[in-house]
Amino acid sequence: MDGHAYAHRAFHAIGALASPTGQPTNAIFGFIKAVAKLRQQLQPTHVAVVWDGGLAAERVALMPTYKAQRPPMPALLEQQLAPIAAWLVAAGVASHRQAGVEADDWIATLARMAVAAGAEVVIASTDKDFMQLVSPRVGLFNANDHGETIWSAAQVRAKTGVEPEQIVDWLSLVGDRVDNIPGVPGVGARTAANLLAQFGSYEALLAGVEQVAAEKTRAQLKATVELVQRNRRMIQLDGQLPCAATLAELACRPADEARLRELYAGWGFRSLLRETAGKPARQAELF
Repeated sequence: MDGHAYAHRAFHAIGALASPTGQPTNAIFGFIKAVAKLRQQLQPTHVAVVWDGGLAAERVALMPTYKAQRPPMPALLEQQLAPIAAWLVAAGVASHRQAGVEADDWIATLARMAVAAGAEVVIASTDKDFMQLVSPRVGLFNANDHGETIWSAAQVRAKTGVEPEQIVDWLSLVGDRVDNIPGVPGVGARTAANLLAQFGSYEALLAGVEQVAAEKTRAQLKATVELVQRNRRMIQLDGQLPCAATLAELACRPADEARLRELYAGWGFRSLLRETAGKPARQAELF
């Protein structure tokens, strides 16, 4: 589970909400509900929430403006990250953060580890970069997909027109506005998909660039070789990071219900407090 993505989503989805002491709690509440919904839908035996540890130095060295356009995290959201971490401990959910490691790379590494250990993996995130990891053993669950489908290669093809193993080349051609990575001028998602359908890979496209019918596209491809090669290095997730974590360490653990009740009481989450006490929440108790 992409921790920061879900925390941001919860923060912006729920209006102003505060504890009896005035502490902001909208992201906390939304995050708790999101985890509960995911666990109900997917019924996982193991769970890991992964947090960003900072921008990868290698990517910043390649492109100093990498993600530079993003505004800073809202202060009211940042204040809620430590309480969310405390809740994860009480809920028995593993939480991972590596300094200097982007969440995407750490998720890719944990997914590789879990698959090698014989598990099937579902990545919960809205980040399109994760489409490159989709395989027969790795699915993608996108909270923005209201069909609540675990994406396989079929959904990646339907969304992009390319196979999961072509996603890095596809994004390298198109660019990624969210990460401030420019693409090839004049090459949009459909054109990139058509080129990769014809040639199979960016390497093959370069080798056969004279066969590209559109003169402007052909000229742009020739002029942006270094840009696209850099993009590929930026967009390729690093799933080979040193990883001491084991699958057993990610197993769902029993919750510390006394600690959860303490947290819920402090935050003023009456409905969750009643649920934890074994009583159904009243309809009027939203929080």
